[in-house]
Amino acid sequence: MQSTSSQSQGLLLFRLSQLQNFALGTLKIKELVPYMPLTQLPNADANILGVASIRGRTLPIIDMAAAVGYPAMSEAEKKQATIIITDCSRMHVGFLVRKIERIVECNWKNIDPPPSSLGHKTYITGITRFENQLIQLLDVELLLAELFPDKDEKAVEITGVQKGLLQNSHILLVDDSSVARRQLESALTKIDVPFKVCKNGNDAFAVMKECAAKGNPIDILVSDIEMPGLDGYELTFEVRSVPAIAETYVILHSSLSSAMSMDRASQVGADQALAKFDAKELVNAMLIGAKKKH
Repeated sequence: MQSTSSQSQGLLLFRLSQLQNFALGTLKIKELVPYMPLTQLPNADANILGVASIRGRTLPIIDMAAAVGYPAMSEAEKKQATIIITDCSRMHVGFLVRKIERIVECNWKNIDPPPSSLGHKTYITGITRFENQLIQLLDVELLLAELFPDKDEKAVEITGVQKGLLQNSHILLVDDSSVARRQLESALTKIDVPFKVCKNGNDAFAVMKECAAKGNPIDILVSDIEMPGLDGYELTFEVRSVPAIAETYVILHSSLSSAMSMDRASQVGADQALAKFDAKELVNAMLIGAKKKH
């Protein structure tokens, strides 16, 4: 058996500047529409240009170039621009980009994590090449978290017995998005539950084998689905193929609301699949895993 996630998702290539190609995975994209007049929002972030009514839904429209640090679009440029409608992190949002290039097939194993030289604050989750051109994958989750911050995030309430179950479980979190890692880490830190964390599937698989070899295997794996290199589906498949770690309780999560993503998670052997991010849902899923391990 082999995960088909890489085969089922391409990349939409587009430009935010004249020189650099950027990309989004096609599973995040609902449709592409030409620029249209927008209704202004009072007191909105400067990068939110306004709202548009598209197919009966009112969507915020974001100048993606300005949001990631490139020059904002002029009024003349907007008339030639395209809106990318995305469904991500339980939000429908439009991103205005200067130019759509094309959709290309992509094996996500050929996407590398961004180099550390890019620094801590980066909107890039992966890099690859197409026709000898560098392609950078944008971290939409980070953009959305910055533009629409959750100011009401609270600690999940659990009982002392439940906390003890999680504290006695060896937990590994893996996600390529910096904002998603912070959300996962915050949810567990607020309830005083220890964990390990990795930025990609390859590192997570190595950590799991290392922990098992030392006699302290990972009990609960919480992994993003859509990652460069070894994605969540493939990581689950690899885990199930190694006897020393095959019994790990696997929770896959995704910013994609597609039922197809959730169904495939079950097919590759995940115990649970969640649409991220909801701290209460995550903790409840981990408690189910902890009860099965103890």
